[in-house]
Amino acid sequence: MNGHLLAEQYPFLEKALLDEIVHAGEQRHFAAQQLLMRKGQYIRNTMLILSGLLKVYREDEEGNEFFIYYLRPGEACALSLVCAARQEASPVLVKTDTDTEVIMIPIDLMAEWMSKYKSWYRFVIETYRDRFDELLQTIDSVAFRSMDERLSAYLNKAIEAQGKNIIDISHQQIAQELNSSREVISRLLKKMEQRGLVKLHRNAVEVI
Repeated sequence: MNGHLLAEQYPFLEKALLDEIVHAGEQRHFAAQQLLMRKGQYIRNTMLILSGLLKVYREDEEGNEFFIYYLRPGEACALSLVCAARQEASPVLVKTDTDTEVIMIPIDLMAEWMSKYKSWYRFVIETYRDRFDELLQTIDSVAFRSMDERLSAYLNKAIEAQGKNIIDISHQQIAQELNSSREVISRLLKKMEQRGLVKLHRNAVEVI
């Protein structure tokens, strides 16, 4: 367990709590594009992200995926916290976007830490609030924005999360994550390229 990296990414947690996480948690590495959590899966652990990047999706009955938000180092999945604590099945699926290191924490420690450590209580509450705000932004985007506005917001969110202006992604994958068609996304990206907003590469988009 990399206790130094844990303290670096979660400096707001008390030292005694960090020590417990090191003792009870399991550090695991996942390659890019790996499925970590399925819809309908019962959660036995929650995850703290040490490095890398995760994507959270909503999935319909036909297996179509709709991108909701990113999870970055120093964060946790609010839905995994809820489902783990209430022993409920996950309503979302989670994939790695890049190579990722996480710490898996058994669910039986959740309630104990909520009453034992103020820093953990605040972290869980703030995680709920932040994810709720992101869900509202997603709903607003679908309900009130045109597809070109949603595409622009999607690209900006991606470069902010990844920390680089070249996004390694195909037009088809963008279309799937925005619940659109490849033809529509390709047409909108071409218009953005003509306006000097992006440069299109093979399976990559460079945001200017």
